[in-house]
This record gives sequence, structure tokens and C-alpha cells, in this order.
Amino acid sequence: MKRLLIAIAACLALVAPFSARGDQPQPQTQAAQSPAAIQSAVENFLRMQTSGIAGHASFTTGRVDPRLALPACNALDVFLPPGARLWGNSSVGVRCGAPTPWMIYVSVTVRVQGPYLVAARAIPAGQPLAHGDLTVVNGDLTQLPPSVVTDLSQALGKTLGGPLSPGQPLRADALRVLPAIVQGQTVRLISKGPGFRVSAEGKALANVGVGQLAQVRTASGQTVSGVARPDGTVEVSF
Repeated sequence: MKRLLIAIAACLALVAPFSARGDQPQPQTQAAQSPAAIQSAVENFLRMQTSGIAGHASFTTGRVDPRLALPACNALDVFLPPGARLWGNSSVGVRCGAPTPWMIYVSVTVRVQGPYLVAARAIPAGQPLAHGDLTVVNGDLTQLPPSVVTDLSQALGKTLGGPLSPGQPLRADALRVLPAIVQGQTVRLISKGPGFRVSAEGKALANVGVGQLAQVRTASGQTVSGVARPDGTVEVSF
């Protein structure tokens, strides 16, 4: 009888640990974030961000790696990283705040088809630009220099800082404004104020364009500043 009781006790000792573990709640596996949902959030973000771009904008997004196995997110937040620009090849960030914080980056490509100006022929430096010098073509603006000129009115009447070859895009930083007044030129000073208008002559001290501030030395040796006008006069307002 004693041996039987010892055997029963031993069996109970072996079974008890398994029973205790079986009574404890098992940890639940957290749901995984859908890569397709991340992709859709990025596309919606790009659609809104590119809607105001002049020209025809299109975009593609990189593939979200399903091996990341990210925890499911209550609300995805898509953002543009500091210093990034949605132009050509770039990237956007996607982050989650709850229930489990995480953040990833997704590669994107933005293309913009639109008009821009190219040289219709070889144009030497210093020559004033006219209609026949330039032609409008269409292309991917994201593959061109950021300062490419897209409006003909921005170029007409200006000169080039360097020569331009046929078909070469025109850049805004290559344009030079023709001076309305040149250094040493005799100019007329028009002084205007409430109830009066006085004119005098003087010598321009530097080259200036229309709308720029010109300095003029009068016959008495006084230096006067005024705004250069298209007709070559300098307007001084009081």
C-alpha cells in the first residue's frame, strides 16, 4: 500500500507542472501591417502633393518589402523628409505612432512633363534675345537644370552671359538684363513729390537695369539715388 501511494504522488508531481502551464494565458500574436496599405497611403500622399505642380505630373513608388513584418498601425503618417523634394528620384517617410511605433522610407519617382525654352540656333553671348532665337519644346522637367526657363516673356530682350548651342536649354541664371542706364551716361533726374516735379541732369555712376536703384552725380557734385525707368530717366521720389 505504501508503495502504491508513493507511485501516485510521483505521477501527480509530474502532471502538476504541465497543468499549471496549461492554465496560464498564452501571449497573442500581434497583427502585421499590410504592405499594400502602406503603398496606398504613399500614393495618396503623392497624388495630393503633385496636384499643384505646373505641367503633367506622374509618379511611381518603390515596393514595400513584406519581409519587414511591421506591426499593424492605427493611423499611417506619410511625410516628406527634411531637405527632400518631390522631383525626380526621391523618398518619403511612413511612420506609425501607435500601438507600436515604427518608421520606414519608401523610394518614389516623380516626373513632370512640361514646356521649356531651347536655343533655335547658335546664340552668341551678349546678344539681345528675340523670338526667332528661341523655341518651345516639351519634355521631362525633372531631368533638366532647376533654373530652366519655361516662359518666353522671361527671356525676350535679355542677353546671355555665355553662348548657347542649338537645342540647348535656356537657364535663368544665364540671362543678363540689358542696362537701362550705362555708367557715365548723362541722365535726367526727375524729382517728384506732393505738388511738385523738378528735373535736372547728372552722370550715372554705374550700369543699372529697369527698376533698379541708380546713383547719379549732379553738376553740383551731389550723389542722388533714384529708380531707373525704361526711358533712361531716374525718378527720385520724396
